[in-house]
Amino acid sequence: MSIVYIVSAPSGSGKSTLVSELFKVVRNLDFSISYTTRPPRGSEQNGKEYFFVTKDQFEAMIQADEFLEHANVFGNYYGTAKRFLREAEVRGNDLLLDIDVQGAQQIKQRLPEAVSIFILPPDREKLEWRLRNRGLDSEAVIRRRLDTARREIENYSKYEYILVNEKLERATDELKAVVLAERMRRSGATPLPEELRLLAMAQACRLDQARERVRPILESFGAKSVPDAD
Repeated sequence: MSIVYIVSAPSGSGKSTLVSELFKVVRNLDFSISYTTRPPRGSEQNGKEYFFVTKDQFEAMIQADEFLEHANVFGNYYGTAKRFLREAEVRGNDLLLDIDVQGAQQIKQRLPEAVSIFILPPDREKLEWRLRNRGLDSEAVIRRRLDTARREIENYSKYEYILVNEKLERATDELKAVVLAERMRRSGATPLPEELRLLAMAQACRLDQARERVRPILESFGAKSVPDAD
């Protein structure tokens, strides 16, 4: 059975770059391209970054129960089609979903065994710099994205793994470690000596190990801190 990996992050956290780097170094992994009713931005192409559809088309897919999850974000629909999981299973591959906090919660309700990963920016200042530097959004949209980021970050404790994207190479290594560690764990095989380092790196990213790394990031956003588990 395919492993489903959920990857969420505030806009501008470098999630797309990380996922792109992951696919260069991990095999047998499919990517689910989301459907959306928002118009393409910049050089985005239909079927590459998203499947761009009309509101009527999207709502027809909802009626036909074609989505694993879907949500309305800033007045536009986004959704993950069930067909990508079916196709991954036919190929014997795992599936990675790049979705927001709302979608992640829906997926975990449908697929409790899915692996959830939350990617954080180093702090609010760096996230704001990234949003401005990419030159895609107006001032009003940037402010809205920063406010949304604060609310999304407060949901970090609902995820099993937490990564901080401060240095791309390090964050890529951690994401790779999480994906491969979950494969090893579910296979039940005894890890080889060279695989122990990956397991240790993945373990360091687990929620219970990452709370101290998260605390100053939450503070930089003025976000609510989540109490430690008993």
